[in-house]
Amino acid sequence: MKRGTTLFLKVTVFLIGITVLALCIFLLPWLANYTAEMYPEFADWQYPVLIGLYVTAIPFFIALYQALEILNYIENNNTFSELSVKALKSIKYCAISISILYVVGAVCLLSQNALHPGIAIIALTIIFTSVIIAVFTAVLEKLLKNALDIKSENDLTV
Repeated sequence: MKRGTTLFLKVTVFLIGITVLALCIFLLPWLANYTAEMYPEFADWQYPVLIGLYVTAIPFFIALYQALEILNYIENNNTFSELSVKALKSIKYCAISISILYVVGAVCLLSQNALHPGIAIIALTIIFTSVIIAVFTAVLEKLLKNALDIKSENDLTV
């Protein structure tokens, strides 16, 4: 694969990470304060929701780091290796954990009648996107594992 393609993907992953980090640092606290001022009945949920969002950012950044590692493996012609399988497995677990955290958060907010329909739509979108990413990486992980098995059998045959 050409170096320019992986460089473009690396820059894209980096920009996504910077954008989410900026949202976590600047926009989320401001939005939480604004919502607490506008809707005092939801003020009790300001900090638990912020903590939940920050906790879900951790596996997101881990998954981005693993994506960068996979791109490094592609650049170094080391795509078909156990390291790539481990990175895909890590991305899969991160996506699953994000889905679980959002489901738990939505259920908590729903049980307290604090789940706004707009927030519910965003939460469902994130949940389903994370599930799709988890399934896709699981399929890629299995394909890569099968390719590694075939490669090792061919190496033993020769």
